[in-house]
Amino acid sequence: MRIISLVVQVDVAEKIKNAPDSGYQIGVIIGSFIPFVILIGIAYWMYNRAKKRDENGY
Repeated sequence: MRIISLVVQVDVAEKIKNAPDSGYQIGVIIGSFIPFVILIGIAYWMYNRAKKRDENGY
C-alpha cells in the first residue's frame, strides 16, 4: 500500500483550479514541495555524515 501511495501523482493544477480561495492554493503548493524538501534534507544529512566519516578515517 505504501508503494502505491508513493506512485500516485497528485494533479496540482487541477486542485488549484478548483480551489475555494487563495489560502487553499498556497497550501496545495507548499504541500507539493514538502516531500522534495525532506528528501533534500535527508540527502544533505547523509552527505555530511559521509564527509565526517572520511575526515576521521573510518
